[in-house]
Amino acid sequence: MSNRRTNEEWLADLRSNQPEEALADLRDLLLRGLRYTIASRLDGRSEEILEDFAQESLLKIQDKLDSFRGESQFTTWAQKVAVRVAFTELRRKRWQDSSLEALTTTAEGDAYEPLYLADPSASPEEQTSQKTMLTLLNQILSEELTDRQREVLERLMLQGQAVEQVVAEMDTNRNALYKLVHDARLRLRRSLAKHKLTPEEVLATFE
Repeated sequence: MSNRRTNEEWLADLRSNQPEEALADLRDLLLRGLRYTIASRLDGRSEEILEDFAQESLLKIQDKLDSFRGESQFTTWAQKVAVRVAFTELRRKRWQDSSLEALTTTAEGDAYEPLYLADPSASPEEQTSQKTMLTLLNQILSEELTDRQREVLERLMLQGQAVEQVVAEMDTNRNALYKLVHDARLRLRRSLAKHKLTPEEVLATFE
């Protein structure tokens, strides 16, 4: 059935009151694509991890249906969403065991030297750019965010904690947590803009 759907049929089926069949077909399609794209980057638990990526991608795709403009095949667009979700999660897992302090101080604890993020394959010029960018980010995090905003970003983005865990441990609720994240991101964007930078340009420095 999945190979026979047009773009319009995919959208209609996923928006219907009974989207289960379409979701199952789309899940199978996403899993096949993810196996081909990123399975080689994973360990022996690859199938379990890919299943998690596919399930999260389905949620993301359902939330973004209105943004699909029909400029490509729906399945191609959905696969791109899934790949972005997968790589985002893989990057998050990379920082899972780190802390904000570990990312922004040396072993001596005095000078800023983010060795954890250093890329040994980068050229000297690239390493200089990365260190300059990290120094700026550290300054923004320290000066522009409140302690609570820094804590929530560290928990969610660096440690990869689940929202429910952060809500419980920070003694808050979902709405308040989302407000904290929203305000922190807004402050970061404004601070970067003062330096004529965008978040995308920051990320590109480390890719």
